Amino acid sequence: MSHGHLNERGYTMSKGSKSKLMRRCMMIMLCILVLGFGTTAFRLTQLTLYQGQELQQLASEQQLVDTAISARRGTIYDTNGKILAQSATVWKVVLSPNDFKNDNDRTIVSKGLSEILGIDQEDIFEKSKENSYYSVVKRQIESDERDKILKFIEKIEDENDITGVIDLLEDYKRYYPYNDFASSLIGFTGSDDQGLAGLEYQYNEELTGTPGRLVTAKNGKIELPFNYEQKVDAVDGNSLVLTIDETIQHIMEKYLKQGNVENKVHNRSVAVMMDVDTGAILGLAVEGGYDLNDPFTVSDKIAAAEISKLVGKKKEEAESEALSAQWKNKAVSDTYYPGSVFKIITASMALEENKVNDESRFTCTGSYTPVQGAAPINCHNTLGHGTQTFAQAICNSCNPAFMMIGASIGKEKFAEYFQAFGYSAPTGIDLPGEATGLFFNNITDLDLAIASFGQGISVTPIQMVTAISAVANGGDLLQPYVVKQIVDSNGNVVKSTDRIVKRQVVSKETCKKISEILEMNATEGSAKNGYVAGYRVAGKTGTSEKKYDVNDDGIDDYIASFCGFAPADDPKVCLLVYFDAPLGNNYYGSAVAAPVFAQIMNEVMPYLEVSAQYTDEEIKQMDTTANSYLGLSVEEAEQQVKSDGYTCVVKGDGDKVAAQLPAASTRIPQGGTVVLYTSLDEVSNSEVEVPDFSGLSLAEANMVAASYNLNISVVGVSGTSDGVVLLQSEAAGDTVSAGTVITLTFTTSSNYGNNAVM
Repeated sequence: MSHGHLNERGYTMSKGSKSKLMRRCMMIMLCILVLGFGTTAFRLTQLTLYQGQELQQLASEQQLVDTAISARRGTIYDTNGKILAQSATVWKVVLSPNDFKNDNDRTIVSKGLSEILGIDQEDIFEKSKENSYYSVVKRQIESDERDKILKFIEKIEDENDITGVIDLLEDYKRYYPYNDFASSLIGFTGSDDQGLAGLEYQYNEELTGTPGRLVTAKNGKIELPFNYEQKVDAVDGNSLVLTIDETIQHIMEKYLKQGNVENKVHNRSVAVMMDVDTGAILGLAVEGGYDLNDPFTVSDKIAAAEISKLVGKKKEEAESEALSAQWKNKAVSDTYYPGSVFKIITASMALEENKVNDESRFTCTGSYTPVQGAAPINCHNTLGHGTQTFAQAICNSCNPAFMMIGASIGKEKFAEYFQAFGYSAPTGIDLPGEATGLFFNNITDLDLAIASFGQGISVTPIQMVTAISAVANGGDLLQPYVVKQIVDSNGNVVKSTDRIVKRQVVSKETCKKISEILEMNATEGSAKNGYVAGYRVAGKTGTSEKKYDVNDDGIDDYIASFCGFAPADDPKVCLLVYFDAPLGNNYYGSAVAAPVFAQIMNEVMPYLEVSAQYTDEEIKQMDTTANSYLGLSVEEAEQQVKSDGYTCVVKGDGDKVAAQLPAASTRIPQGGTVVLYTSLDEVSNSEVEVPDFSGLSLAEANMVAASYNLNISVVGVSGTSDGVVLLQSEAAGDTVSAGTVITLTFTTSSNYGNNAVM
């Protein structure tokens, strides 16, 4: 009997061998299982713990498309609701690279978009190969380009079966309807809709909305068998309602620009008008601005021409410097020597400290030596003013008298008031880049003497108008502001600006006395050129020597300024007009800045419905309103014109009046000329050359105007015995139709030519 088993080859296998074989097989199987499952477990652990977040992100990108929804930037309004800056709808061109089928489709699309958008085809082609569903080709395209792209999309769908690869998403672009209007104040935004200057920068957080999101689901290049879309609406930005009045701002800019040209101003000019009771800024004009819709172009044509001649780094640096200069808000960012306008502050200090009164006397011999051993300091009147009262010293703008007044105040008190009037710190106006004034650290007696008449100390225009407004309103130093309300997209008021009183600087009694003297100054003294008939102006001229020669011509440069308020007995507004480096024949504040002040106030005061109080002499010169004589027979019209108190001139042989100049409702001086035309052809045939009125008295100007069949409207001190024409609205030599009204701005004869007072 055999003890083994015969296998198929005839061999026998013992039970022990069989057992060993099975164990070996089991071990092999176990190793295979451990190795297989271990590798799987290791890979799973690796994917889960180490690459899980990355893979999850990749999966989401394959499945979800997250599209940003632009928010509309808030609107900027003037105080009456006129739009000064707004965001209009434009479009963003977007590709979905993962939806392209092949490179041929990419070539077709990139070529077509390149032709429409003016972008390099290769750049678009590369964008179309990105691994994403969202790639921006161009932002902020206008409606004409949008229409072309829509037609292109329709074409490639029909002819090439290319779908879902181009999208147009609604976006917004900033527009400024008045172009360069109030440019230094409003500012502008960059391509990313972020504020870069002015109010756009200062209130960027409030104006910027919150973008929305649109999330949709996809799986690779195939839509999922279910719809998934989640939308979070964009929240539009808040809007600003300014204290700025668009009408007042335009008036200020008009006359500031005119003054800039007539006086050949080298370094720009500024005008700031403030509501003296609230601190609200009604107008802030800086001549030499820029187009808000094209802020990165140098607006100064002369500077741009010079820059174009340069190359390389020098050109880049010059262009950068020019752009920075035009973006700068000179009203808040520049400091200057205030000159004689500061005498208002020195006078207020002295009066408040009882250092002067109606009995005070100051003798001017033409110069004064404030400190023993120092060189004498001249008065602008080198012959001297003689002995004068406190009020006369202000009206004469006498430097020696004010050096004496400053010495009576003393160094410590003078420094205290300088700080109290707000010159040592920013005003806090809600505009970027505000500078601050500068005073001597260790003041000497000579420093005090110079500072007392406005030299050697630096202030900003906004500090000056704020300080003078404190004198106008009874002594309260207010914080100026330009935004009165912030409103949300539904029109709800989010925030309002209230009147902020920093401190009372001087008493109401002091302010009343100073106001009376400043009114006298505007009617009888050095500020007569700033006088406005009927509105009781209180004001002061200023002429200060600059601390450097901005024109690099070896000639001293000056600041010509005028600051005043009206009506003097119940002030409503304070206005500072400031010209930096006038290069004309006369650089004095009385000749350069005061007439512009008068022109602005002459239009603004009636607009603000401030009641006029005319003297008998002013009533005689006051303009009236022309009636309409159209359609009347020539005989009837002549009788009516004479009955209305005007001189009548008839042009033509017709029987009826077809046209007239001045037109009906035009302001015309009493006794002025009305020209009646019997045919429209006669209007163009009756043009006359505008004469040169410069230096003429009112009587002489009337005679010349009458001989040319022209009318004149009067601004300034024409009623005084020494009033002469300084400016005229139409240049000598220009041609106008007979009957046209020419506005003449008068100055005192002592200010005409080179003999102006400070």
